[in-house]
Amino acid sequence: MKTICITALLSVMVVGMCGTALAGDTLENAKKKGVLIAGVSDSKPFFGYIDEKTHEFVGYDIDFARAIAGRLGVKLEFKSVTEESRIPELILGNIDIIAATLTNTSERAKLIDFSYIYFITGQKFLTEKGTVKNLADLEGKRIGTARGSTSEHNVKKALPKAIVLPFNDYLQAFSALRQGKLFAVTTDESILLTMLAQATDKERFEIPAIQISGEPYGLGIRKGDKKFLDFVNNTLLEMEKSGEVKRLFEKWFGPHTAAPMERTFVIAPEK
Repeated sequence: MKTICITALLSVMVVGMCGTALAGDTLENAKKKGVLIAGVSDSKPFFGYIDEKTHEFVGYDIDFARAIAGRLGVKLEFKSVTEESRIPELILGNIDIIAATLTNTSERAKLIDFSYIYFITGQKFLTEKGTVKNLADLEGKRIGTARGSTSEHNVKKALPKAIVLPFNDYLQAFSALRQGKLFAVTTDESILLTMLAQATDKERFEIPAIQISGEPYGLGIRKGDKKFLDFVNNTLLEMEKSGEVKRLFEKWFGPHTAAPMERTFVIAPEK
């Protein structure tokens, strides 16, 4: 389903629900139930994935969700979501927060509220070494990405003649690339780096210095849920001030990890 169709569908859902799920107070409801349900990825290494040994959710996004539930004093439950399902799941009330590499865009901000930005990256391409020097080299080629993602929308805009093939997740797209079924995979550089870091044949591939968008990640909150949004934002700022964000970042993306990246900070926007 195309991004524009998803947006239109969700807009209808929001109007049709007449605020039923949106008007809820997640903060109080979570305290009463004693549980917070987080929508997370289960196949994005180092952000949200299932540990093969413990069979538990782990990752940078997972640790943020744990911190928020911990400060709220409730149990944390996880629900796997995809790029396509995460916003509908939040709007319908099936989850309480999205912690899944969710890019803050103006279109999405019409449907849900976003926390302060806690990670910044940009959309690039993963290709076989030596095959891509500039953006024109990708035009007309078969490019894989995740269905319903901003990456799908951005690559179609940047490369209108490319054959964009949507997959359920980026690992499936990477598998197709390794099998020679794709010319490239595109998504946020942070996700490409973490996938490549775990690949046994990583020497075959590279991420050319071609960026087609900026991708600031925020946590997704139901529209109008101001008390919970304020709580989440204050928690993020407290985590940054205490050094917890730095420790988490170094744990997953520091210089001694498999996918080192440039440190990003939680900063409240100027009013």
